[in-house]
Amino acid sequence: MNRPLGIKLASLLLILVNAACTPAPNAAPTLPAPAAQNTPQYGGAIVASAVVVPAQFSQLSFVIAGTVREMAVAEGDLVQAGQTLAVLNAPDLEYAVAQAEEAERAAEFRYQYWIPARLDRPPERRQLAEQVFIQAQKALDTARAGLTQSTIRAPFDGTIVSIDAQPAEMVQSGQAVITLATLDHLRIETTDLSERDIPSIQIGQAATVSVEALGGQLTGKVTSISPMADKLGGDVVYKVTVELDSVPNELRWGMTAEVNFETQ
Repeated sequence: MNRPLGIKLASLLLILVNAACTPAPNAAPTLPAPAAQNTPQYGGAIVASAVVVPAQFSQLSFVIAGTVREMAVAEGDLVQAGQTLAVLNAPDLEYAVAQAEEAERAAEFRYQYWIPARLDRPPERRQLAEQVFIQAQKALDTARAGLTQSTIRAPFDGTIVSIDAQPAEMVQSGQAVITLATLDHLRIETTDLSERDIPSIQIGQAATVSVEALGGQLTGKVTSISPMADKLGGDVVYKVTVELDSVPNELRWGMTAEVNFETQ
């Protein structure tokens, strides 16, 4: 029995739709695209911006407020640890030391009087004089410690980079007065090394440094990796320090650089 033409066309269309929806028996499953890998830049190296800094620097200030009596150094001076750099006018502290010295001398004189063992000098009097003498010594130490607050001394060998106060000028406690730095020991610190790249950096790793102002390249090694991250425009970065194998005389604090870390 012949079917109408319309029924034949509908049946053929249904067969084609079912065939398109049925998966091929040996078709391979579709896999997700692999995640992007953090590959080092520039063909096996990681590159970071950096800056030249001294190995050690400090902005020095007085513990107390007062008027500067003496500025014992000038910018550019080389100083040694313990050297006096600046002194405040502190008459009250100086008077306290003078009083404590006088009291200590008097207490020592009385103690020396009771030291010889004689019948008219009982031992309890000698013990009391000794205690007074010890207390006078402690008071003198305290007064002298107070007077040291009026003096800035160099905490390490270095160069006076800047002076921000002059004699007769009033300064506040904690106000930066002198900047001291080890300009004879400069090194490189990165400023934008990403958290994605820091796992590839190791202590002792070789690095090549390009200083824009000087041209050419310097070599060095990684000596420290900051354990704490910084923020740079919302990105997480880590500071890495590179000690140079040789420091050119033209290198200056604050020069910009680019560090190339060789990776495996």
